[in-house]
Amino acid sequence: QIILCLPRSFEYSQKNAVLVSAATLGVGGMLVYWLRSRHKIKTIEMGDGWWGLGERLVKGKEDESIHPFKIETSDKEIEDLHRRLEQARYAPPLEGAAFHYGFNSSYLQKVVAYWRNQFDWRKQVEVLNKYPHFQTNIEGITIHFIHVKPSYVPHGRAVQPLLMVHGWPGSFYEFYKIIPFLTEPARHGLNEGDVVFEVICPSIPGYGFSEAPHQKGFDTIATARIFHKLMNRLGFKEYYLQGGDWGSRITTNMAQMLPQSVKGLHLNFVFISRQGLRRMISVMLGAYVPWLVGLTREDVRRTYPFIQKNIYELLRESGYLHIQATKPDTAGCGLNDSPVGLAAYILEKFSTWTDKSFLHKEDGGLESKYSLDELLTNVMIYWVTSSIVSSMRFYKENFSKYPGLTADARVGVYVPTGIAAFPQELVHTPHAWAKEIFKNIINYSYMPHGGHFAAFEEPKLLAQDIMHFVRKVEQL
Repeated sequence: QIILCLPRSFEYSQKNAVLVSAATLGVGGMLVYWLRSRHKIKTIEMGDGWWGLGERLVKGKEDESIHPFKIETSDKEIEDLHRRLEQARYAPPLEGAAFHYGFNSSYLQKVVAYWRNQFDWRKQVEVLNKYPHFQTNIEGITIHFIHVKPSYVPHGRAVQPLLMVHGWPGSFYEFYKIIPFLTEPARHGLNEGDVVFEVICPSIPGYGFSEAPHQKGFDTIATARIFHKLMNRLGFKEYYLQGGDWGSRITTNMAQMLPQSVKGLHLNFVFISRQGLRRMISVMLGAYVPWLVGLTREDVRRTYPFIQKNIYELLRESGYLHIQATKPDTAGCGLNDSPVGLAAYILEKFSTWTDKSFLHKEDGGLESKYSLDELLTNVMIYWVTSSIVSSMRFYKENFSKYPGLTADARVGVYVPTGIAAFPQELVHTPHAWAKEIFKNIINYSYMPHGGHFAAFEEPKLLAQDIMHFVRKVEQL
């Protein structure tokens, strides 16, 4: 009987072995899939869009031609500006108000007098045209950009394409001072030798010479997609990105959308929408035991007292944001009609966003960092294109959803990232907080001085940091 049972028990053991093997393979396969899916990089879906007038009629191929573009002006444009400047009305400022109530109207009258009598728009148009301008049509709207190539490239050296994106209330003109450092580093004392760029600076749609979207919903993700299409149209498969203000959010979205195309991402402003318990604990403990929550002494110096620097000062500087994120067209009417109102609205930001202490100065400290020609050229880009309203709408489109529900909210950034933290930035983002979203920070710099408009204010400092970052990426 024992002998008769042996073949049967052998049969059972074979069946069990097969079952166990199958179960092991199944569990193992699930484990491998789970591990792989854990490491699979989430991305923002690229999608498509149409921002032209009316509905997209034909599903045919888009016209991908790129046309040279030149900024022009006319006697009529200048005469109209002068007439409006001459007819401006001013409300007298409070005694000793400096810039505490906004742009001081006594100083504003001096700016307007310079604008009317000494500022030469024709000469500034020549300055703007010194770099090659282009336009192309993407998703139904005209996209403007400048594309500057190095005049000389030493034999065997690779030229790195770099897309630089501005924010509000800036423009492509913000990058005019940094471009020579990036395209001709040796000529400007940055001859560490191995990094040279060709620079592409587009205007965000609705800003300056890029056509405004005609449809609702145009946000940073749509902008990111359009700028990827632009770089692809220019023949680039891989490229570096750099941005501050809205440019930071747009380039971050680009890295989240097509990480395979982005060699590296360099930011001088960091958007972080996630808060939560971890951040609250970090804020509470950071002032007392910063090392416990990954903060440095410099982080503590820039972040605390927390209520003053991250709530009070931010509230004081962000009234414009609430208007633009809710009813931009109402305030925009007045700004689009009055060059004086437009200058006050824009230039006030170039005061306190450059240095918070400029609030106490009668002239807002504006001419300590910029020339009136530079400041008024940026204002004129908004004025001659009637783009202030469409630029303000960008806030409405980007703040219309709860931050945690946007497509990019739960997508990390895995491309090599460099962060230049300027001390006078509106808010400071420590490395420990930035790495919650930026998973591959290879360079984090505490910049010695400078504020929100880094490329405009500290072009050499920013150029050095970008080059240092790219050098690190190229050595990976």
